[in-house]
Amino acid sequence: MPKPAQPSQPSQPLARRTQRKPAPRTHRVEALTPHLFVPSPARPVRAKVYPLAASTEVAPHRHPWAQLAFSAVGVLRLSTASGTYLAPPSRAVWVPPGVEHTITVLEDAELRTLYLHQPAGSCGPDVDPAAQAPWRQCRVLEVSALLRALVLELDTRADDEGAASGSPVSRTSQPAPATNEREQLISRLVLDELRRAHPVPLGVDLPADKRLRGLCEAMLADPARHQTLQAWAHDSGASPRTLARLFRSELATSFGQWRQRVVLAQALALAAQRRPMGWIAAELGYASPSAFAAMVRRAVGQPPSRFFASAG
Repeated sequence: MPKPAQPSQPSQPLARRTQRKPAPRTHRVEALTPHLFVPSPARPVRAKVYPLAASTEVAPHRHPWAQLAFSAVGVLRLSTASGTYLAPPSRAVWVPPGVEHTITVLEDAELRTLYLHQPAGSCGPDVDPAAQAPWRQCRVLEVSALLRALVLELDTRADDEGAASGSPVSRTSQPAPATNEREQLISRLVLDELRRAHPVPLGVDLPADKRLRGLCEAMLADPARHQTLQAWAHDSGASPRTLARLFRSELATSFGQWRQRVVLAQALALAAQRRPMGWIAAELGYASPSAFAAMVRRAVGQPPSRFFASAG
């Protein structure tokens, strides 16, 4: 007797191989004493370091100077009203003066922050006025081996370091001459390396429209949940045509291009955890490592082995 026909199964996007755990509760802290590291013409590059646990969120804040957020260990996400930017150890986020931002620690991190003095009307690491336009917006930059070494060598002592021992230190006080000379030399090299640093597409623009904003934030939280605009539209309650129009009008891009940037950023965060490329491809919903590699090549012009090489 022939076996009864099995009912057909509905087609579904590729399931991920791992079970995603619920996101841990975020622990919010206030801005980490920026007033004790104010840059100045005499000390144009100031550095501070804080170890932060995963799921820590530094509350929204802004500075009148520029900032470079860099994690020597772990992964950070820096968010503004108009975008979100990911920084594993091989990358850093440039923040222009006056931009309100929040920092979220995605993996236990050693947060290294550089504050850069910006003369009135200028923006960037001591660049010519004609070349300042790209520096007037947040951007993700590659961190060269030299830049990393220089950042780790900068003096991270706060201006009030002597206060605990009963000898108050003025905010305008200077380090000892030999220390100050070394800081000046390192600072000049830091600025030069920043000017040479290559931008990478790990920034994701966010829309003002509430309907699209909710969808975009859901995709940032779990980019592999759906593969198509139709599936995301079903969750959001808006039509695919409406969402496609909003992507164009609000973000000047297509759904596919925007999602590709989200996936690329998530992949880099996973690579920083030393996950193998095959695992990352499956986790992000790709049918095979070769399909994932093709996406990376199209997006950044490099194979995954090269692009993710320094992420850990």
